Amino acid sequence: MENYLPSFAITPKILTLACEISANLERIGMIGEKVFTPQLRKEKRMGTIHASLWMETNRLTMEQITAIANGKQVAGSEKDILEVKNTLAAYDALSACNPYSEEDLLKQHALLMNGLTNEPGKYRNADMSILDSSEPVHIAPPYQRVPGFMVQLLDWAKNTKLPQIVKSSILHYEIEILHPFSEGNGRISRMWQTLLLHQENPLFAWFPVEMLIAHNQQEYYRALKRSIHHSNNGIFIQFMLSIIQQETIELKEKYLPHELKNTGVNAGVNREVNRGVKLSGTQRKIMAFIAKNSAISQSALAKKMKMNESSIYRNMKILQQLKQLERKGSDKTGAWIIKHPQ
Repeated sequence: MENYLPSFAITPKILTLACEISANLERIGMIGEKVFTPQLRKEKRMGTIHASLWMETNRLTMEQITAIANGKQVAGSEKDILEVKNTLAAYDALSACNPYSEEDLLKQHALLMNGLTNEPGKYRNADMSILDSSEPVHIAPPYQRVPGFMVQLLDWAKNTKLPQIVKSSILHYEIEILHPFSEGNGRISRMWQTLLLHQENPLFAWFPVEMLIAHNQQEYYRALKRSIHHSNNGIFIQFMLSIIQQETIELKEKYLPHELKNTGVNAGVNREVNRGVKLSGTQRKIMAFIAKNSAISQSALAKKMKMNESSIYRNMKILQQLKQLERKGSDKTGAWIIKHPQ
């Protein structure tokens, strides 16, 4: 019988990201219960479910998902509502799961896909390919080998000495390319990384991997596709760690204001724009760069700040919602206007 072991390349960059994430989590843990309330935890749980299903074309809103969680009726397709109910049940059961148990993995898939597929909780019984615009980008292993490969993969994950955050990203990727189920592979791979991360550090409940992926969706699929194309899952691992690291930085800067360092660009503007409004360190830096150059593009900001463009875009959207920023003119010839809070 052919053995299945993940093939991966752990680069110095990946190890550096893992160390930085651990260090940031340690600092964030210092303020723990003072900030992360039960209400915030509930909101993050709803955000997790919304993000994971949104990637699967479910278009129910966060408000509708919260209403369903509270036992209320909402307007929507039967399929979308069933997906939400299934996912709520699966995440409610997740904390009791053993991430290295095939039985638990199959039970979770059954909860997720109950009524949505003919084979909930069962491996696929046909060969499959991963498609991009109807073109196959990866041919998954023959279906007859899936059960054995999955047992070997989970056994590897149980025994490897790699850092948990690195291991969770490898497992996420391997489930995707094994494609063990006829449907629901993306949901279960994201959920299983979440399970591993939660077991490593409860703080991961406050920035669920599903939400980070949804906020960086195009880059996520690009990293997955590039890893498959180059037979190098290090690309995917580094991407996952980079978005997790960026989120830990933003959390640390938001909730540990005494650790914030002045950007050195425009301290006066930083003080003014934050009067009465609590911004993260990343948002402060964005405002400082804009104060120097109102015509700066989001891609230029991303390069200067060494961040993903999607993270810059998301933070600038938040700044606009907070009425800190306003766009005047077109994307090409317009400019950003700093609007001080009243």
